[in-house]
Amino acid sequence: MTINSPPASNPDRYEQIPWWLWMSAKDAKSGSARKARRKREDAFEIWLKRGLHQLFDDVAQEPIPEELLRLIEEDRDS
Repeated sequence: MTINSPPASNPDRYEQIPWWLWMSAKDAKSGSARKARRKREDAFEIWLKRGLHQLFDDVAQEPIPEELLRLIEEDRDS
């Protein structure tokens, strides 16, 4: 069961009830686990972005070769 959907046993019964009224203690606890996992994922994303920037910022700042620009324009026109 996810906290975004009612219990599978009788979904119609729970349509008008807010999720926090039928959410179990186990689901509430898993919410804090999700927050912790999300925090770790955010830290990983920051680390990855920094690493990628260190590796590729210089390359991304290089000018695009004229031949490549010409090929792109030709493709765009056709």
